[in-house]
Amino acid sequence: MRLDYHMHFEHGSYDAAWVQGFFDAAEKRGIDEIGISEHSHGFEEFEPFYYNDLVLDDSFIGEFQQKWLKKKKFMYSLEEYFDFMEQLKSAGHDVKTGIEVCNFQQQVAVKNILCRYPFDYIIGSVHFLRGWAYDSAEIKAEWNEHSLEEIYEWYTAEAEYLCAGGCYDVLGHPFNIRLFKFIPDFDVTPYLERVAKAMKKADMVVDVNTGTLYRYPIKEISPYPDFMEMAAEYHLPISFGSDAHEPEDCGAYISDAVDYVKKYGYRESVRFDRRDREMVLFD
Repeated sequence: MRLDYHMHFEHGSYDAAWVQGFFDAAEKRGIDEIGISEHSHGFEEFEPFYYNDLVLDDSFIGEFQQKWLKKKKFMYSLEEYFDFMEQLKSAGHDVKTGIEVCNFQQQVAVKNILCRYPFDYIIGSVHFLRGWAYDSAEIKAEWNEHSLEEIYEWYTAEAEYLCAGGCYDVLGHPFNIRLFKFIPDFDVTPYLERVAKAMKKADMVVDVNTGTLYRYPIKEISPYPDFMEMAAEYHLPISFGSDAHEPEDCGAYISDAVDYVKKYGYRESVRFDRRDREMVLFD
């Protein structure tokens, strides 16, 4: 069974005609089930967290992020999201309802919001390092202001904190900090192991994500081989995600991801339903 649990409607709208393209692309690529994982920045309930956590001063990072927060953000409520997903299900689509939540500092408050809704799964992703959206090409220059050791420490600490929050089923695109081809020349094993241990303790799933393969300069699946090896060593389960932001990208390179994880001994992925898990073969 082939699943794709990481994708977003945000580049379009909650319009059944537009999102039909996701289901069409999934069928074309042999994907048996998809799950939508809208970003938390799409929902009004999470707006205060972004304004609390992000750098929003008059620096070039702050000015960019101020503009970013005003561009198609916080357009819906979670109630509206669930209503739309029910419309899709009523129309005959077999689709799961997920969400991708950023690494906010107020984890208790985040959990209090998430627990009110019947999600099938919740992805937690490290999108900010000390308030900096490190994966934004527009502010990529900030990478040159920090050593890679510093960035790896920041990322690892954020991932540990996120896992300890107890809110999440999946860690989104682990160690995608390679996305702009900043490759460390030091031993990263201690960082990888810290995150694997935190995930194991939190009983979290690895998001094997193809977005970094086709959307970023690194052109590799996340997590990259060193962490995949660590994940297998810690017996961390996996899910698959294309990280599609456009309908035609739904299911993109999932077949490649399947071949990739087989090298590490994986033959099953997680299928979610109301946050319960079932292991399914993907061969």
